[in-house]
Amino acid sequence: MCRSVMNSQKGRSFGAAFVLLQGVATALLPQLSVKFTKQMIGKNFDNASELEATPEYLRQVRAIGIGMVAAAGTDLLLQSTEESDSDSSGTDESDESEGQEN
Repeated sequence: MCRSVMNSQKGRSFGAAFVLLQGVATALLPQLSVKFTKQMIGKNFDNASELEATPEYLRQVRAIGIGMVAAAGTDLLLQSTEESDSDSSGTDESDESEGQEN
């Protein structure tokens, strides 16, 4: 069971880091997101390549990227706090059990 928890934690960290990087890219280069969206829409609709993003849409995409950075960064910070809390509580428990044995 401990092994699956560790793999889950690593996966969660990887996922948060991926969202963080994607958010940075989206915030700094919203045109890449627009290009990707056009390609995806183009698979199902005709003339999707002729669509043009308005400045308002680009601002919204940037805002989404900033939100992704904030959410993923917060998750990573909370994960590091959980790890340090569990490390310190594990040390406290082992110290207590050693004291009881003597």
